[in-house]
Amino acid sequence: MYQIKEFTVSYRIEILNAASKLFAERGFKDTSIADLSKLSGAAEGTIFHHFKNKEGILIELLIKVKKDILREVSENIEKQGTGMELVEHAVHLFFTLSETMEFEFLLLFRNYPYQLASVNPDCRKCIEEIYNSFLELFIEGIEKGQGDGTIRECKPFRTAVILFAMVVGIIRFKLFNLYPVESFYVEIMDSCRKMLEPR
Repeated sequence: MYQIKEFTVSYRIEILNAASKLFAERGFKDTSIADLSKLSGAAEGTIFHHFKNKEGILIELLIKVKKDILREVSENIEKQGTGMELVEHAVHLFFTLSETMEFEFLLLFRNYPYQLASVNPDCRKCIEEIYNSFLELFIEGIEKGQGDGTIRECKPFRTAVILFAMVVGIIRFKLFNLYPVESFYVEIMDSCRKMLEPR
């Protein structure tokens, strides 16, 4: 009985690993159940035994991505220092995670998760929790910086959203090989500082 359960669990993991790779590289819509079967080694019937449909696989992957990213943020964020330093560290961490968790970020930045989020509350919740973890850091840093004088007076939430949108856009360029943004990391950090520093 134990061996059967262990075998079943390993198939589930293999299916998720295959889906993570294929959804990140090809996109959700361009990955078929047959593709998942071929890469994972699980028969199509086995895939449907573990998951109701392809969307169920995507949602489970997004939940895992969310847990992994939130864990990395909580373990790696340094809240000591000024508010400006906290914002800089959050931007740096986002860039670092986009490199160390490339498949996860490719999956997250594909279009289909956002289309699914518009009709699926579980998917929307996952994406919101990932983004909110960074937005909250930016807001916290901005508010702290306004208190310690390193950041100008502004509306923390709106400014954090604009800053985060800029960083996400740049990382999308990098992940989809549109521009070699690694080469102007210094300019990106400088732009973030100029956007926030007192005038």
